[in-house]
Amino acid sequence: MIRVENITKTYQRGSVEVPVLRGLSCEIETGTFTFFVGPSGSGKSTLLYLMGALDEPTSGEIVLRERKLSAMGARERDQLRRNEIGFIFQSFNLLSNLTAVDNVLAPYLTIPRDATQKRPEAIKLLRQVGLSDRLDHRPAELSGGEQQRVAIARALLKKPSLILADEPTGELDTENGAEVFQHLRRLHAELSTTVVVVTHDQRYIQPDDRVLEIRDGLIATATSKADS
Repeated sequence: MIRVENITKTYQRGSVEVPVLRGLSCEIETGTFTFFVGPSGSGKSTLLYLMGALDEPTSGEIVLRERKLSAMGARERDQLRRNEIGFIFQSFNLLSNLTAVDNVLAPYLTIPRDATQKRPEAIKLLRQVGLSDRLDHRPAELSGGEQQRVAIARALLKKPSLILADEPTGELDTENGAEVFQHLRRLHAELSTTVVVVTHDQRYIQPDDRVLEIRDGLIATATSKADS
Protein backbone atom coordinates (compact mmCIF):
# COMPACT_ATOMS: atom_id res chain seq x y z
CA MET A 1 0.00 0.00 0.00
CA ILE A 2 2.84 2.39 0.88
CA ARG A 3 6.32 2.41 -0.60
CA VAL A 4 8.94 4.68 0.93
CA GLU A 5 11.92 5.11 -1.37
CA ASN A 6 15.21 6.51 -0.06
CA ILE A 7 13.58 9.26 1.97
CA THR A 8 15.63 12.00 3.60
CA LYS A 9 14.36 14.77 5.81
CA THR A 10 16.51 17.62 7.06
CA TYR A 11 15.33 20.52 9.20
CA GLN A 12 16.98 23.92 9.29
CA ARG A 13 17.72 25.19 12.80
CA GLY A 14 19.07 28.67 12.17
CA SER A 15 22.26 28.13 10.19
CA VAL A 16 22.48 24.46 11.19
CA GLU A 17 21.04 21.58 9.18
CA VAL A 18 19.63 18.77 11.33
CA PRO A 19 19.17 15.47 9.45
CA VAL A 20 16.35 13.29 10.78
CA LEU A 21 15.80 10.70 8.05
CA ARG A 22 18.88 9.58 6.12
CA GLY A 23 17.81 7.60 3.06
CA LEU A 24 15.14 5.40 4.64
CA SER A 25 13.23 2.85 2.57
CA CYS A 26 10.39 0.50 3.56
CA GLU A 27 7.08 -0.94 2.43
CA ILE A 28 3.76 -1.22 4.26
CA GLU A 29 1.45 -3.93 2.93
CA THR A 30 -2.28 -3.41 2.57
CA GLY A 31 -4.36 -4.54 5.54
CA THR A 32 -1.44 -4.94 7.94
CA PHE A 33 -0.96 -3.63 11.47
CA THR A 34 2.52 -2.10 11.55
CA PHE A 35 4.48 -0.50 14.38
CA PHE A 36 7.33 1.99 14.13
CA VAL A 37 9.51 1.65 17.23
CA GLY A 38 12.84 3.14 18.26
CA PRO A 39 14.36 5.76 20.55
CA SER A 40 13.18 9.35 20.77
CA GLY A 41 14.54 11.44 17.91
CA SER A 42 15.05 8.47 15.62
CA GLY A 43 12.59 9.79 13.00
CA LYS A 44 9.49 7.66 13.71
CA SER A 45 6.97 10.48 13.89
CA THR A 46 8.64 12.38 11.07
CA LEU A 47 8.22 9.35 8.81
CA LEU A 48 4.56 8.98 9.84
CA TYR A 49 3.83 12.63 9.00
CA LEU A 50 5.53 12.29 5.62
CA MET A 51 3.46 9.18 4.84
CA GLY A 52 0.31 11.13 5.72
CA ALA A 53 1.20 14.02 3.40
CA LEU A 54 1.38 16.37 6.40
CA ASP A 55 4.97 17.25 5.49
CA GLU A 56 7.27 16.82 2.50
CA PRO A 57 10.61 14.99 2.38
CA THR A 58 13.84 16.73 1.53
CA SER A 59 14.50 14.02 -1.06
CA GLY A 60 13.19 10.61 -2.01
CA GLU A 61 9.68 9.46 -2.84
CA ILE A 62 6.60 8.12 -1.08
CA VAL A 63 4.15 6.14 -3.18
CA LEU A 64 0.67 5.58 -1.75
CA ARG A 65 -1.45 3.09 -3.68
CA GLU A 66 0.67 3.66 -6.80
CA ARG A 67 0.41 7.46 -6.55
CA LYS A 68 3.50 9.54 -5.93
CA LEU A 69 2.89 12.12 -3.24
CA SER A 70 5.47 14.43 -4.83
CA ALA A 71 3.36 14.59 -7.99
CA MET A 72 0.28 15.82 -6.13
CA GLY A 73 -0.67 19.46 -5.87
CA ALA A 74 -1.79 21.02 -2.60
CA ARG A 75 -5.47 20.47 -3.33
CA GLU A 76 -4.98 16.82 -4.22
CA ARG A 77 -2.97 16.25 -1.04
CA ASP A 78 -5.74 17.91 0.98
CA GLN A 79 -8.30 15.61 -0.59
CA LEU A 80 -6.10 12.59 0.12
CA ARG A 81 -5.88 13.49 3.80
CA ARG A 82 -9.56 14.30 4.04
CA ASN A 83 -10.90 11.22 2.25
CA GLU A 84 -8.42 8.38 2.60
CA ILE A 85 -6.24 8.82 5.70
CA GLY A 86 -7.38 8.74 9.32
CA PHE A 87 -5.06 10.45 11.83
CA ILE A 88 -4.90 9.67 15.54
CA PHE A 89 -2.62 11.87 17.65
CA GLN A 90 -1.26 11.59 21.16
CA SER A 91 -2.91 14.88 22.17
CA PHE A 92 -6.39 13.83 20.89
CA ASN A 93 -6.92 17.21 19.08
CA LEU A 94 -10.56 17.49 20.13
CA LEU A 95 -12.43 20.80 20.09
CA SER A 96 -13.35 21.75 23.65
CA ASN A 97 -16.67 23.41 22.80
CA LEU A 98 -18.05 20.46 20.80
CA THR A 99 -19.80 17.32 21.98
CA ALA A 100 -18.35 13.88 21.27
CA VAL A 101 -20.65 13.49 18.25
CA ASP A 102 -19.74 16.89 16.83
CA ASN A 103 -16.02 16.24 17.38
CA VAL A 104 -16.36 13.12 15.26
CA LEU A 105 -18.17 15.21 12.65
CA ALA A 106 -15.69 18.12 12.91
CA PRO A 107 -14.13 17.68 9.42
CA TYR A 108 -17.61 18.03 7.90
CA LEU A 109 -19.21 20.74 10.04
CA THR A 110 -18.43 23.47 7.49
CA ILE A 111 -20.79 21.68 5.08
CA PRO A 112 -24.05 21.25 7.06
CA ARG A 113 -25.60 18.82 4.58
CA ASP A 114 -22.61 16.47 4.82
CA ALA A 115 -22.57 16.69 8.62
CA THR A 116 -26.28 15.85 8.77
CA GLN A 117 -25.85 12.87 6.46
CA LYS A 118 -22.91 11.52 8.44
CA ARG A 119 -24.34 12.03 11.94
CA PRO A 120 -25.95 8.55 12.19
CA GLU A 121 -22.62 6.95 11.24
CA ALA A 122 -20.77 9.10 13.79
CA ILE A 123 -23.15 7.94 16.52
CA LYS A 124 -22.73 4.32 15.40
CA LEU A 125 -18.93 4.57 15.60
CA LEU A 126 -19.05 6.12 19.07
CA ARG A 127 -21.27 3.26 20.20
CA GLN A 128 -18.83 0.77 18.68
CA VAL A 129 -16.02 2.20 20.80
CA GLY A 130 -18.13 2.03 23.96
CA LEU A 131 -19.31 5.64 24.22
CA SER A 132 -23.07 5.19 23.87
CA ASP A 133 -23.66 7.17 27.07
CA ARG A 134 -21.16 9.92 26.23
CA LEU A 135 -22.52 11.20 22.92
CA ASP A 136 -23.36 14.68 24.23
CA HIS A 137 -20.36 15.04 26.54
CA ARG A 138 -17.63 17.58 25.82
CA PRO A 139 -13.92 16.70 26.12
CA ALA A 140 -13.62 18.14 29.65
CA GLU A 141 -16.33 15.69 30.73
CA LEU A 142 -14.48 12.67 29.28
CA SER A 143 -11.51 10.69 30.58
CA GLY A 144 -8.31 10.53 28.54
CA GLY A 145 -9.21 7.09 27.27
CA GLU A 146 -12.67 8.26 26.26
CA GLN A 147 -11.25 11.27 24.45
CA GLN A 148 -8.90 9.03 22.48
CA ARG A 149 -11.82 6.79 21.52
CA VAL A 150 -13.63 9.87 20.19
CA ALA A 151 -10.50 10.58 18.12
CA ILE A 152 -10.54 7.01 16.81
CA ALA A 153 -14.19 7.34 15.80
CA ARG A 154 -13.39 10.64 14.05
CA ALA A 155 -10.56 8.97 12.12
CA LEU A 156 -12.81 6.10 11.07
CA LEU A 157 -15.81 8.19 9.96
CA LYS A 158 -14.31 8.69 6.50
CA LYS A 159 -13.75 4.90 6.22
CA PRO A 160 -10.05 5.48 5.53
CA SER A 161 -7.90 2.98 3.72
CA LEU A 162 -5.04 4.01 6.02
CA ILE A 163 -4.89 4.96 9.71
CA LEU A 164 -1.77 6.70 11.03
CA ALA A 165 -1.47 6.85 14.82
CA ASP A 166 1.29 8.82 16.55
CA GLU A 167 1.76 7.59 20.14
CA PRO A 168 -2.02 7.07 20.57
CA THR A 169 -1.57 5.86 24.16
CA GLY A 170 1.17 8.30 25.15
CA GLU A 171 -1.06 10.25 27.56
CA LEU A 172 -3.02 7.25 28.86
CA ASP A 173 -2.53 4.83 31.74
CA THR A 174 -2.05 1.12 31.07
CA GLU A 175 -5.73 0.19 31.33
CA ASN A 176 -6.94 2.94 29.02
CA GLY A 177 -4.07 2.29 26.62
CA ALA A 178 -4.99 -1.39 26.33
CA GLU A 179 -8.62 -0.44 25.78
CA VAL A 180 -7.73 1.93 22.96
CA PHE A 181 -5.74 -0.78 21.19
CA GLN A 182 -8.56 -3.26 21.71
CA HIS A 183 -10.91 -0.95 19.82
CA LEU A 184 -8.30 -0.20 17.14
CA ARG A 185 -7.72 -3.89 16.49
CA ARG A 186 -11.39 -4.79 16.38
CA LEU A 187 -12.15 -2.04 13.90
CA HIS A 188 -9.02 -2.89 11.90
CA ALA A 189 -10.22 -6.49 11.61
CA GLU A 190 -13.75 -5.49 10.62
CA LEU A 191 -12.73 -2.89 8.02
CA SER A 192 -9.40 -4.41 6.82
CA THR A 193 -7.87 -0.97 7.23
CA THR A 194 -4.09 -0.60 7.06
CA VAL A 195 -2.87 0.70 10.43
CA VAL A 196 0.55 2.21 11.18
CA VAL A 197 1.38 3.11 14.78
CA VAL A 198 4.32 4.98 16.27
CA THR A 199 4.89 3.86 19.85
CA HIS A 200 7.46 3.64 22.63
CA ASP A 201 5.40 0.98 24.40
CA GLN A 202 5.87 -2.45 22.83
CA ARG A 203 3.40 -4.18 25.16
CA TYR A 204 0.67 -3.64 22.59
CA ILE A 205 2.51 -5.49 19.80
CA GLN A 206 1.09 -8.89 18.84
CA PRO A 207 2.84 -11.80 17.07
CA ASP A 208 1.31 -11.12 13.65
CA ASP A 209 2.19 -7.42 13.65
CA ARG A 210 4.94 -6.00 11.50
CA VAL A 211 7.57 -4.12 13.51
CA LEU A 212 9.97 -1.65 11.93
CA GLU A 213 12.69 -0.39 14.26
CA ILE A 214 14.04 3.02 13.31
CA ARG A 215 17.43 4.21 14.55
CA ASP A 216 19.38 7.25 13.41
CA GLY A 217 16.94 7.90 10.59
CA LEU A 218 17.15 4.44 9.03
CA ILE A 219 15.37 1.10 9.34
CA ALA A 220 17.48 -0.92 11.78
CA THR A 221 15.32 -4.06 11.76
CA ALA A 222 12.09 -5.16 10.07
CA THR A 223 10.42 -8.15 11.66
CA SER A 224 7.35 -9.52 13.36
CA LYS A 225 7.36 -10.13 17.08
CA ALA A 226 6.86 -13.81 16.35
CA ASP A 227 10.29 -13.88 14.65
CA SER A 228 12.11 -12.93 17.84
